[in-house]
Amino acid sequence: MAEYTYLVLSLPRGTTRDTARQIMTEHAERGGWEIDRLRLYPDGRRRIQLRRKVIRVVRTF
Repeated sequence: MAEYTYLVLSLPRGTTRDTARQIMTEHAERGGWEIDRLRLYPDGRRRIQLRRKVIRVVRTF
């Protein structure tokens, strides 16, 4: 079973869709993150949960 690590971003209301996209794109390209959940609240706040797979190195002899 895959193991993931998570990162939660909270963007305040008034953050444009374009700015949110840029932030998520940077995390995806530089850190290997992918979107797990995105929630847009009625007052305009955004809560974005990103995840990336944890890769464990197995020692071989």
